[in-house]
Formats: sequence, structure tokens, C-alpha cells
Amino acid sequence: MTKILTDRINRIEVSATMAITAEALKMQAAGIDLANFGAGEPHFATPKHIKDAAIAAIEANFSKYTAVAGVPAVRQAVVDRHAADFGTNYAVDECVFTTGGKLALFNAVQVLVDHGDEVILPVPYWVSFKDIIQYAGGTVVLVESDEREDFRITAAMIEAAVTPRTKAIILNTPSNPSGAVVSPADLEAIVRLAHARGIYLLLDECYAYLTYTGKPVSGGTFTDCKEHVVILGSLSKTYAMTGWRAGFALGPKQIISAMSKLQSQSTSNTTSFVQKASIAALTGSQACVAEMRADYLKLRDQVLAGLKTIPGLTCTVPQGAFYVYPNVSAFIGKGGIKSASDLASKLLTEAHVVVVPGEAFGTAEHIRLSYAVSGDVVDKGVQRMRDFFGQLG
Repeated sequence: MTKILTDRINRIEVSATMAITAEALKMQAAGIDLANFGAGEPHFATPKHIKDAAIAAIEANFSKYTAVAGVPAVRQAVVDRHAADFGTNYAVDECVFTTGGKLALFNAVQVLVDHGDEVILPVPYWVSFKDIIQYAGGTVVLVESDEREDFRITAAMIEAAVTPRTKAIILNTPSNPSGAVVSPADLEAIVRLAHARGIYLLLDECYAYLTYTGKPVSGGTFTDCKEHVVILGSLSKTYAMTGWRAGFALGPKQIISAMSKLQSQSTSNTTSFVQKASIAALTGSQACVAEMRADYLKLRDQVLAGLKTIPGLTCTVPQGAFYVYPNVSAFIGKGGIKSASDLASKLLTEAHVVVVPGEAFGTAEHIRLSYAVSGDVVDKGVQRMRDFFGQLG
């Protein structure tokens, strides 16, 4: 029989978070009240000045094609914002604006990783990292973190995984799903290690502004090593713009040019008026960012306090992002639950609580909860989980 699908599409799975979101939407459409901790999406509305900029652009008929990499003004806004916040020194031609941060990651991996190249990836990892590497034909080299050390990743752990075939390292700090933050000292050491070895460090800074341990740090700050660093950024979480699909990459001109070339044959430019809205986000008042971060910190403490009331469930304290990653191993094997996936399924169908199972992130004994929700949802969801786990004994 003739093979229909390519090997590369069969190397990847459907995004677990998107699959769970789809199932939750079906249940909500059927009138079921859910406590939804599934998708990593801010509960805030996009700030008004950003929406106003998009409306103004539409009314001014700014709705035609733009340069594939984005209009110069949006790339300048990215460069200037990053320089102001992190002390970097990128030029406009070292920036490409993309249809979401995920596309920036996808394109970066596609232009850097060839068949057989090794890519170092810490565990737990965001669901798409592993699949995007495998789609490119790369070999994933997993670096296991220790829950007893709050899932912290160190330079020594990364260095131990380097081989002559290592082409790239992917680092996500703060981490989705664990909320772990790489320390400034370790981040600098990893950047310098990659530069010295000629390895490309792909830094996912999606949650860079949602750090609770002090001033956020970027790997791009170490400007003498920038030829081996690619910054992958997103406006989605920082400015509550998930559905706008606005992301970017900063890096060496040759890599950015290659990413733009790939983009020219796929999505082309990011939606024109979204670029105008993004300029407003990046150049306008950043008070909204501080306000959202402060609210997430309160929600983090609220959900952690709630989880502590559930006997048998343990959880590290996330230092950034808006996720908790509790260990549910005490409940696996009870009530017919064979895995974290089974547990997540039962929580959804029996307790009407939406979580993502740890298998999606490379661990077998955890579930992820996004606390980017209202305080009422946190209380409702924790109560339902307490009742559910209490019945398991």
C-alpha cells in the first residue's frame, strides 16, 4: 500500500495542551462548569492602548503585506525594549518578527538543526520542544532535573550532556511547566559554555518578565557571546496577547536572515495590524506588565496554599511563569489510576478540573496547573481536587 504521510509528520504528536483545551471547550459548550487550569493563557484582557493601536491601524487601512521580517518600526521596538530591559545590543537586521513565539522556535530549529544533530533539552520541558526538534530530524538529549532541587538547571548539568554532535541547547527560563528559574550565574556560565564550544543556545524567554526572584536576566546580556545565542520571545504572556500571535527572534544576522527566508515560504509576514499593536505594547507604558506580574504572584501563593491542604500531594515553589507542577505519585495506583494521564482524565470527567498530565512534559508523576485564572477559579478548583483526592484515600 502506498504510504500517505511523511516520516517527519509521524515523528511528532498533537500538542497535549491544545488537545486538552479542545476537550475542555467541548465540555463547556455542553454547559459543564469547569475549573480550567489547562492552557497557559493570561486571564487578563489585552490592555486598552494595545487594542486601540490595532483598531487605529485597521481604520487607517494598514492591512496590506509588509516585509516578511516585519516592518522596521516593530523590529526597532523589539530591539529597543530588549536593550532597555536587558542591556542587549541587537540591530534591526538581527531581529525577525514572527506569528507567535512558537514560530520563532520552529524556524530557529529548522534552520540550525540537521538530521543527526544533537539538541540538549532539560526535563521537564515545554510540550513543543521535543517534537519540533524531532520534526527537524534532530536527536533529543534529555537532561533530567531534580525535583528535590526545585527542578533547577545548572551549567554543570548542561556541560555533562555535551558531545561532539551537540548542535544546540534549548533553555526555557522561567520554565513551563515547573516555573524553575536558571540562576544568573548559571545562565552566564551556560552562555559562555555554548560560545566556547560553538554550540547554539536557543533561549525561550516567553516568561522572562514573569520572574519572582528579582530583576529578570537575558542570555543576550552577555554581548561578547551573542554569535551563538538566539533569543526567542513572545508578546503573548507579557501583554496578554496570546491570540494575536506576536513573537520574535533576536540573533546573529545569518541565522535571522535564514529564519526570514523560511518564513517567506510559510507564513510570510505577521498580520500587519498586529505589528502596529505590538509597537504600542513594546513602546508604551509597561505598568500593565508589573500589574499582571503582581497578580500572578498572589495567585501563585493562593494556589500553593490550597494544594498544601491536599494530603499526599507535594509541590515545589515556582520562581516564575504562572504554573505549578505538583507531584501526584501518591495517587497513582489508587482508584484504577495507572498514570498521570489517567489522573488528568478522571479529574476532567469526574471533578470537572482541567489539568495537563506530566507525560506531556517528560515526567510521569506530575500534573501541570496554570494559575493564570481568577482567584475564584483557584478556590473552586482546589476544593474540587481536594474532594476528588480525598475519595481516593
